[in-house]
Amino acid sequence: MQVDRPGPGEELNTSGTVAEPRQAATVIVLRGGDRALEVLLVQRTPAARFMGGVWVFPGGAVDSAEGEGDTAHRVAAVRELQEEAAITIDDPARLVRFSRWITPAQVAIRFDTHFFLVELPAGQEPRVDGSECVDLRWLTPRAALEAYARDDLPLVFPTIKHLEQLSAFGSASELLAHARGRDVQPVEPRVVMEGEVARVLLPGEPGYERGDVSA
Repeated sequence: MQVDRPGPGEELNTSGTVAEPRQAATVIVLRGGDRALEVLLVQRTPAARFMGGVWVFPGGAVDSAEGEGDTAHRVAAVRELQEEAAITIDDPARLVRFSRWITPAQVAIRFDTHFFLVELPAGQEPRVDGSECVDLRWLTPRAALEAYARDDLPLVFPTIKHLEQLSAFGSASELLAHARGRDVQPVEPRVVMEGEVARVLLPGEPGYERGDVSA
């Protein structure tokens, strides 16, 4: 699936000054065991100034009191998951590192986000707070992408790309087995202009290194 424009909350920076990315953590909650794979998406309130109405994985910025490094990202991930979806993870070590995405330098509001996987704990059911998040859905990665293609599910670029990766796995167990011990390297997409259209490129795609979509 090709994404050729920044989504809500990904507006381009017109000041000429590159913003420092804020540390953040996101949790991809899974269910299905060894039989299926569904992921939890929550909808941000349409009233939010940043990414209002968009469907995302639960997550948010790291608080300064949570420290630095991997421990801080795990603590923030657990806190955000509890706040946004009422899911309690008793041990941050249960989170499985999956990816790290840095918002393009060309975007006004930037995050350095660490993505984690975790199975839905037994006996728990997600619940939105009705304030920051107003709805939730369990979807297969492919069903989420199809809903996006029909304009039924507003998504942003990192969520789309993660759903594309997740759609390659047939079960939650298979995905977790793949992710454990994975060497996670940062990914920083790049926004390039094609006429008046902003295109988002990933490392390795034609034009990424030179910032030229026609390459």
